[in-house]
Amino acid sequence: QVQLVESGGGSVQAGGSLRLSCAASGRTPSIYAVGWFRQAPGTEREFVASIRWSGGDPAYLDSVKGRFTISVDNVKDTVDLQMNNLKPEDTATYTCAATTSIIAWNAWGQGTQVTVSS
Repeated sequence: QVQLVESGGGSVQAGGSLRLSCAASGRTPSIYAVGWFRQAPGTEREFVASIRWSGGDPAYLDSVKGRFTISVDNVKDTVDLQMNNLKPEDTATYTCAATTSIIAWNAWGQGTQVTVSS
């Protein structure tokens, strides 16, 4: 099993930056990829970014490309999401996820709130 714990959420004004971090523990050598998802009230959860546990093949939601950067630290077993030029529409609960099976995301964190005011 893999356990995930997020940190780094908060409130910021539009144009500001936040850095989210997700610490993985447990069977981390079995992780294939990690990602970040977000969900705003009344909406479906959406994919934000992902990266292989080895650090390759980053992928992003179109609306965050050029503003968000996902990265992995295999020494600390963490995955970070650097968010720059934040917009009010980025307001959501952000959740870290991992997959050990490639088929589906099978480990989830508890989520951290990001609020961007205009």
